[in-house]
Amino acid sequence: MKKQIAIQQNLLRYEVVGNGKPVVLIHGFGENSDIWNNQVGFLKDSYQLIIPELPGSSQSDLIDDMSIEGMAGVIKQILDQERIEKCTLIGHSMGGYITLAFAEKYPELLNGFGLFHSTAYADSEEKKTTRKKGIAFIEQHGAFEFLKTATPNLFSARTKDERPELIDRQIGGLSNFLPSSLVSYYQAMMQRPDRTNILKTSAVPVLFIMGEDDNAVPIKDVLEQCHLPGKSYIHVLNYSGHMGMLEEADKSNKAMVYFLAEI
Repeated sequence: MKKQIAIQQNLLRYEVVGNGKPVVLIHGFGENSDIWNNQVGFLKDSYQLIIPELPGSSQSDLIDDMSIEGMAGVIKQILDQERIEKCTLIGHSMGGYITLAFAEKYPELLNGFGLFHSTAYADSEEKKTTRKKGIAFIEQHGAFEFLKTATPNLFSARTKDERPELIDRQIGGLSNFLPSSLVSYYQAMMQRPDRTNILKTSAVPVLFIMGEDDNAVPIKDVLEQCHLPGKSYIHVLNYSGHMGMLEEADKSNKAMVYFLAEI
């Protein structure tokens, strides 16, 4: 069911699908909620899925506080509107940063959370420089030109060679982003703090899904973190870059459902 919530007189869209224990799927930078379509089809018969369109994506308006923490607050308000007292959050890339911020502020609402191609590390200076260059490109050439250029780099070489239509389809759905949205996301990611302590102190299980060929969130970084929680579920996608929910959908689905069933 398509729904919406008003935050600071701005409308944000989200969808609720299925029945069972609540699971929130949070998309990443330059994505829409349909990035999770493979997972929704697989999980909806066993779980109640809440899939937000983050502020500034798809038909969701920008909000005043576009920080990572501000977007975590949006997730909390959606849960309040749905009267959900306990859930599992799984976030892809920037969605994982939002998940960690949520876990920091509202740990009592979680029975587990997952980082899907994501990291608890803050941006390095090198990463910040790259993002600043991205902002300059967006401001000069527009959001779609940036996403059209950047998106292929999120996929593994194998996917580029064997399944180029997957990349073309992903790019084709990215024409509705405003430059201001992408700039806001980049600024939020540059300003977020290191949250490895959230992993170290987590009282709930944590899922890590990483891609062996991920250039955006290198597998080395995730492997350094996955031992930090008291209980971790660790899955490596051997043929994926940064988009494992598309590149290795079946393996991703099995990793997610195993984690959700265990907790």
